[in-house]
Parts: sequence; C-alpha cells; structure tokens
Amino acid sequence: MKKPFVSLEELKEITEEYPTPFHLYDEQGIRENARKLNEAFAWNDGFKEYFAVKATPNPTILKILQEEGCGVDCSSLTELMMSDKVGFSGDDIMFSSNVTPKEDYELASKLDAIINLDDITHIDFLEEVAGIPERISCRYNPGNNFKSDNDIMDNPAEAKYGFTYPQLVEGFKKLQDKGAKEFGLHAFLASNTTADEYYPALARILFETAVKLNKETGAEIGFINLSGGIGIPYRPEEEPADIMAIGEGVREAYEEILVPAGLDDVAIFTELGRFMLGPYGCLVTTAIHKKHIYKDYVGLDACAADLMRPAMYGAYHHISVMGKEDQPHDHKYDVTGGLCENNDKFAIDRMLPKVDKGDLLVIHDTGAHGYAMGYNYNGKLRSAEVLLQEDGSTKLIRRAETPDDYFATLDI
Repeated sequence: MKKPFVSLEELKEITEEYPTPFHLYDEQGIRENARKLNEAFAWNDGFKEYFAVKATPNPTILKILQEEGCGVDCSSLTELMMSDKVGFSGDDIMFSSNVTPKEDYELASKLDAIINLDDITHIDFLEEVAGIPERISCRYNPGNNFKSDNDIMDNPAEAKYGFTYPQLVEGFKKLQDKGAKEFGLHAFLASNTTADEYYPALARILFETAVKLNKETGAEIGFINLSGGIGIPYRPEEEPADIMAIGEGVREAYEEILVPAGLDDVAIFTELGRFMLGPYGCLVTTAIHKKHIYKDYVGLDACAADLMRPAMYGAYHHISVMGKEDQPHDHKYDVTGGLCENNDKFAIDRMLPKVDKGDLLVIHDTGAHGYAMGYNYNGKLRSAEVLLQEDGSTKLIRRAETPDDYFATLDI
C-alpha cells in the first residue's frame, strides 16, 4: 500500500494555513533521492544531473536541486529566465528544445548554456541568430532501432525529436566547419519506465553511436546525455527502478564500449524530471460533494486543471483517503473535479474506503508534471505549492492564483 509522506495530523495543521487544493512537496525525500542518483553515477568523474525544469518549474525546488549538485535542462525562454534568476549559468544549463524561436537561442547563448540542437536545419538558424558555440550537443533519434516497454513514446520513429544518424554525421561535420570543437550526444526516447534495463540499453546505443561518430568525423565527444525516461511506480503493486543497478548497468556499457575506443573521459549526463520529483509531491484536496446516479461519485475541490495526467493520458494516480487508510476499500467511486468535461476524473471505478464530505484526500506522485501541466479552463485558478521542509515546518513556495491574476491579461 502506498503511504503518503505526510500524516493526517500534519495535513490538518497545514490546511489551517493553506486551503485546499494545493501541491505539497517533501524536501527531505527530494534531497535524499538526488544524493542517491549522484551515488549511483559516482564512477563517472564528469557526471551531472540536469533536472528537467518542465517537470516542476518552481524556483525553490530548483534551488534545492542546485544545492545537491544538479544543473537544469530548459526547453523554453521562460524556463531559461527562471533558471537564470535562481543562479544557474554556463555549463549548469542544458538547453534542449524543438521548433525553437530565435529569442530562446539568443538567451541560451547569452547565458552560455550548452545548446542541444533538435534538428539539422537548426545549425544554420542558430548561427544566424546567436552564433555557433565551441561546445554543442545534438539530439539523436534512432528510429525503429530502439524499443522500450513504455506505452507513451515507445516508437522513436513516430517521435518529432532528433537527428537521424546520417544527419548526425553531416551535422557534426558542418558544426566543425563553423567552429565547434566539443560535442555532446543526447536522446529523448521514453517518458516513464521502471525497467532497470532501459537506461543501460539506451546507453549502449548512444555509446556505440558516439564511437561511430568519432571515427567518421573525428569530432571530440565530451559528454553523452542519457536524457530522462526513468520512471516511478504509480501503482502500489509496482516496484521502483533500482537506480544503483541502473548506474552499474550504464558503467558496464561504458567500460565495454567507450573505454576500448579511447573515449574513456566522456562525461555522463542525465535529464531526469519524474524520477527526481514525482514521488515527492502530492495533490492535497478535499471531498466537497457526493453524487449517486448510475454510478457513485466523489467530487473534489481539485480538478484536472490541477492535475491533468489522468484526463490526458488515462494515467493512474493512487489516492489515499486520509485517516481511513486501514479501513476496508469496499466502495467503488469515480473521483472527479468540477470541470465541464467528462474526462475530469482522477479515478474511475476506484475502490476506496467510504468517503465523506470534508475528508482530506491525497493524490500521490504529482511532484513532476503535476502543477506544471495546469491550466485555466473554465476559469479555474491554479493552486498553491507548499514545501514540507526537512524540519517539519512548511513554506509557501507559490501562492494560489486569484481572480485578479486571471483577469490581468484581459482588456475589460
């Protein structure tokens, strides 16, 4: 059974200060997880995690990760701006984007970020708007050569990201002619898999590709970014990925493929979002209505605007009815929000303890791609973000939106 990282008694105190709904983050869990990741890849002198800002774009969270030695991966102008304000710069920023506007490249260049090109046509575009840096990365799409157990993005040939291999060869040579001296290789292939074999399998493909590129172009390969994709166990019966085993699997591939090829000083980067933050955030919400028609419904003060993964993907998020965790799960509910859309459901036919109006519910694993994917449909206002600090106190790290925020961009 999944257990929340916060107790009912703690939540009652927190909700006296911050009304539901809100996203709550566990600082201790975040820090411990970051340290474990660094331990798993400590065998590589240049290892660095570039946290995917898109997963949880909050400056306080980014600062915690910065203190744990992480960099940031940005995909847009505003993510670059936020990272700059937090204090990231230079090699601590990886800029990975697609269909990139010129303003984004201009700021990435100004911040001296590592630019990760998504398409061969972006070489000329980047040169025109910001110039070609000496250190640059390219994103590889291996097409049908890669498969995973992932059901969201398991066919790279259908994904919009990256260069083909022939384009990588052409692109590296072109970039060398334009002054690039050190190269990185990157791939973005899976969105959530807990299989320990995934990262080592991806590493082998990228390591073999790096060796071929080095031989064909003479390019210096300085780093290989394994991107994201390490998932979390959303369901209680699922086992988490073993990051120590994953790190060891990547090390074995490194020793087998890169070292004999003379590429024994290549730095390994990761670009994790969900793995870093997912389990260490939850959506705290209150049951405000119950409805009995053809099915039994529990209506919450949160909705898909607070967490859209169930509505968008049909994704499972575990739900705890606080204080009733040990009671029989003998009531079947659809757990819904108040949007005028029938997919506004956090759970369908979910077996839970009897829910009463006023009960506090915790929706698990919203620390990544939770608040970040929120929106204002039906005029719903974005919820607050609260940090449960290591000493047990709480800190408001983003206030809830108000109607004034919603109307601020309108001419009325």
